[in-house]
Amino acid sequence: MRLVYFKGGQKHTITSSNADVAINEIRNGNRTTIAITANEEIILHKADVSYPCHINYKDMYFLNGYQSWTDTKEYKLAERLRNIKKSPHIISHLYAMDKYGDATFYNYSIRKSHGYDVFYSKGKFESFIYNLNYKTAYLIIELIKDRSSIHLISDVRGLKVSKGQSVNIFDYCYYDKFEEGLMAFWDAFPKRNVKKLFGYTSWYNYYQNINEEIILRDLEALDDRFNLFQIDDGYETFVGDWLDVDPKKFPNGLKPIIDKIHKKGFKAGLWLAPFAAETKSRLFSEHPDWIRKDRKGRPIKAGGNWSGFYALDLDKQEVIAYIKECLVHYMDLGVDFFKLDFLYAAALPQYENKTRCMVQDEAYQLLRDILGDRLILGCGANIINSYEHFDYLRVGPDVSLDFDDVFYMRLFHRERVSTKVTIQNTIYRSFMNNHLFGNDPDVFLLRDENIKLTLPQREALSKINALFGSVLMTSDDIANYDEDKKKLLQETFDIFENAHNRRYITKGKLIYITYELHGELKHLTYNIKKGVFVHD
Repeated sequence: MRLVYFKGGQKHTITSSNADVAINEIRNGNRTTIAITANEEIILHKADVSYPCHINYKDMYFLNGYQSWTDTKEYKLAERLRNIKKSPHIISHLYAMDKYGDATFYNYSIRKSHGYDVFYSKGKFESFIYNLNYKTAYLIIELIKDRSSIHLISDVRGLKVSKGQSVNIFDYCYYDKFEEGLMAFWDAFPKRNVKKLFGYTSWYNYYQNINEEIILRDLEALDDRFNLFQIDDGYETFVGDWLDVDPKKFPNGLKPIIDKIHKKGFKAGLWLAPFAAETKSRLFSEHPDWIRKDRKGRPIKAGGNWSGFYALDLDKQEVIAYIKECLVHYMDLGVDFFKLDFLYAAALPQYENKTRCMVQDEAYQLLRDILGDRLILGCGANIINSYEHFDYLRVGPDVSLDFDDVFYMRLFHRERVSTKVTIQNTIYRSFMNNHLFGNDPDVFLLRDENIKLTLPQREALSKINALFGSVLMTSDDIANYDEDKKKLLQETFDIFENAHNRRYITKGKLIYITYELHGELKHLTYNIKKGVFVHD
């Protein structure tokens, strides 16, 4: 084990205890815990350990992306992760594309691949690794291609350890058999009693162009199979001004709509991005001090959506009070389900004396403390931090209205909009479902209007979402469905409600899926590149 820290401004690297730090390593079967006790005040920078591995170019390696939207799948060793820093700098900087993922604090390299907090390999070399130190530090698992080794990094950067204080810098489990490790992972994160949600969200048909007429029309079309109706982005005047409902779009406010949602027997859902404010918002202009600044005093941009948006300063009590005011307001209106988005913005700044992981954990706990027993769907959130805080988590990027978004977006960040990527994330993160949280695979879309996905692609999207998620949502006005669409909707709902014993295996560009439905063993073969089921 190697530890890098600062004391009195001087950088030190050690591999065993010294006068500044006592290191205590405990191995208990497959679990390793490494704690340090500071004899003097220090600031941690990095800790790492290495394991030899028998890397094979035919094996599959699961690399879990940093946040909800980050591309996540089983990789072959020869595959490279997309590095935003290799993209045209002018464009990526203009739209803050490097802010969505881990590019601001992790150095990508062609000689290594990496993931966060959960890793496994299948083939001749088997392994399963997971992080139990998830409230203190992310565990970055690196696969070093030219050294045949697995490198575990505890992201303790910035953590202040006072004199006499002890802290765990590692707590992880390492198994050399995939199945054994998977079973241990499920034991460590026991199965949860997550209620399945079958619902509607306004985003993937109208985006911000919603109004009272559209919302009420689509609400009226839903039948009693549905149990959730969510109003997405577009009800507010600007992102950050959550209490300012657009008077032109919603002249009667949201309360009458929420009441009608409840009258139909559905849970009422609402979208917010609590840690963000866009440039055009009143919050941004009237409270510039609420925006987190970097060391040079510049506002920290969090992304290029809307008019560009910035991270709120969670060290300020006024900001915390405002977030609480907004959420409590909508609780009082009767909102049952909160989709909270762009949550990675909480940890874009480096907060003094805390790790990035600690900042996110505290921010997500804040949301849970405010919302109590209301249902929370996290989105754009770090995976491991979401455990214990959220009921549901988006596990992939936004669905696109064509299969893989426009071609030039494929050159940029790993969190881009893509139906192709979100289906892959849905499948490969499915082992987390009902253990860390209920997986939200994002929407299925069956309509013919305002969409470029082919009908076979729409069928694959709907059935894979139904098989591997705990949330199943659409943005269609189902009143427009013809008989074929109604039949496919019912098939999708049946799979969602009744399928069990799901399994999959990847072979090249195909994923072979099996499941049981009403006593029958079913088979599906999914073509990753084309986004369709292959039929014999």
